[in-house]
Amino acid sequence: MATSVMAPGPNSTPPAAVWLCENMAKRVAIVGAGVCGLASIKCCLEEGLEPTCFERSDDLGGLWRFTEHVEEGRASLYQSVISNSSKEMSCYSDFPFPEDYPNYVPNSLFLEYLKMYAKQFDLLKCIQFKTKVCSVKKCPDFAISGQWEVVTLHEGKQNSTVFDAVMVCIGFLTNPFLPLDSFPGINTFKGQYFHSRQYKHPDIFKDKTVLVVGMGNSGTDIAIEASHVAKKVFLSTTGGAWVISRVNDSGYPWDMVFTTRFQNMVRNFLPTPIVTWLIARKMNSWFNHTNYGLVPEDKTQLREPVLNSELPGYIITGKVLIKPSIKEVKEKSVIFNNTPKEEPIDIIVFATGYTIAFPFLDESVLKVEDEQASLYKYIFPPHLQKPTLAVIGLVKPLGSMIPTGETQARWVVQVLKGVSMLPPPSVMIKDVNEKKENKHSGFGLCYCNALQTDYIKYIDDLLTSINAKPNLFSMLLMDPRLALTLFFGPCSSYQFRLTGTGKWEGARKAIMMQWDRTLNVTKTRIVQESPSPFENLLKLFSCLALLVAVFLIFL
Repeated sequence: MATSVMAPGPNSTPPAAVWLCENMAKRVAIVGAGVCGLASIKCCLEEGLEPTCFERSDDLGGLWRFTEHVEEGRASLYQSVISNSSKEMSCYSDFPFPEDYPNYVPNSLFLEYLKMYAKQFDLLKCIQFKTKVCSVKKCPDFAISGQWEVVTLHEGKQNSTVFDAVMVCIGFLTNPFLPLDSFPGINTFKGQYFHSRQYKHPDIFKDKTVLVVGMGNSGTDIAIEASHVAKKVFLSTTGGAWVISRVNDSGYPWDMVFTTRFQNMVRNFLPTPIVTWLIARKMNSWFNHTNYGLVPEDKTQLREPVLNSELPGYIITGKVLIKPSIKEVKEKSVIFNNTPKEEPIDIIVFATGYTIAFPFLDESVLKVEDEQASLYKYIFPPHLQKPTLAVIGLVKPLGSMIPTGETQARWVVQVLKGVSMLPPPSVMIKDVNEKKENKHSGFGLCYCNALQTDYIKYIDDLLTSINAKPNLFSMLLMDPRLALTLFFGPCSSYQFRLTGTGKWEGARKAIMMQWDRTLNVTKTRIVQESPSPFENLLKLFSCLALLVAVFLIFL
């Protein structure tokens, strides 16, 4: 048996393959029963593995399960949270949302969807609720066995179990980042302040002057909700942000328009300055961000856009006032940078994000530095002798986390089975270090940090590893209508089930019907509209122009 992962010779079986085939991981511990944990359970069951999922709360759902009180070790949301990604783009790849669900799903319906998923694929039998994972440690013979000792706590009783592999699915929205040192005078503030993780309802803001620090999605939502009952609301931002509406061109969901293979190819082909200019032009087509004090200071670095259809209206009516960063906090007021006037403040909400932490893992297994962990493909620690520990969901693609985490889990299970092989540690470490350096080629979008990645490119990379990436060229010959829909239409998760490992027979139908499911729920009042002669004429000229263009190309 091999004791380490080495580069194979030209005519030899890789040592890792030998080890994995002889010692295929059978018992898999899964930490967390959120969207990634559920997908991991399903993937394990489908491939004949034996998953046991440990969930410290009393129900599944992770982030999407609203509770009135913040639970330790679990993501927390406020009651009004609605998904930022549309239902067709954020569902599991072989389990669409119910057709009557709205395009952007409230958290209560999202939780119901997750429960339907768990019931459909019989996942509950694998979950141990009210069970906290205290530690995950290498077994003494890890270099040979690759096994882990998992210590859990259930109803005050500790239990230790050995597993062949571990899949960590706890996300990164658990440990609030509260940089109080960056706010001089905060210790003298006599009002109330707290992290956005603690926020549940806007009632606490009634008749108060509120300051929200941080202009992400949560901070913007809270500022708008506060303005319904507060005396005055300030929203402080250091670097600004692009604000987009969930409702995009012609009323379509924004991500179904933005996330297409065609648009992604064009963006990656163009030089970054041109892409940046095009994005700014598109963002400002709704409203001029400069006039509203929102324009990003660094337009070349892509930050996650703020998805909010209401913010411009609240700014223009004076209900939300945009302010720069804080210079000083006093007992009952705040001074902003470049504005000498003191603003009376009663409550400060810090929507300042989260830190990454794995409290049950030793740093020798997985170390977090500068808000990132050293993980190959954002999943595997590259230095372990055996690839039997994987982190699912620790990545920030400009796309939904459900299909991302699900695709990660599909690949991980194939690695655990020995079907898909990892490269030698030296190659993985080099790849990780290059991502940490975050060097940019000068083409396409420029991401802010190492956890951000190109959604379509990343998913395709994982699909290639499990032989499940759709081949558009061969498909163009066999099924041209489907091929054109895949290329020019939304890159919905059903595309990831068309072929190869995990193929789903319903994938093609789901792709071809996705726009019907999108529009049917908005057409609650049927309008009979007769086409105008001008529209028919325009369509005719468009067809003729297309024919001429095709003729000229092949001339």
